[in-house]
Amino acid sequence: MSYIKNMEHEKALMLANEVTIQKGQVVSKTLAQNPHVSVTLFAFDKGEEISSHDSTGDAMVIVLEGTGQFTVDGTEYVLNPGESLIMPAKKPHAVFAKEAFKMLLTVVFPPAV
Repeated sequence: MSYIKNMEHEKALMLANEVTIQKGQVVSKTLAQNPHVSVTLFAFDKGEEISSHDSTGDAMVIVLEGTGQFTVDGTEYVLNPGESLIMPAKKPHAVFAKEAFKMLLTVVFPPAV
């Protein structure tokens, strides 16, 4: 049984090459999704965004290529390749592509009560 999908197993890969920037779009590729964790690759064309929302889990982004602007609870952060940011659970956050960029998003959800 595989828990990580949509990628070749037992092969060295460049994550940034696993998702493609498409004009005027935000492209996503789910790698893992269950009640405990979500792992998704994203590719944003310049000027594209995900509007403000919140999550029940902590969200960590790692920028793979380009530059992304993240707004967390009203504070803006500009991240470049190799930089990461944790967006705490239940705080509103948004993503904007100052230029075309790619990121890996991991969300860790709280245990069920």
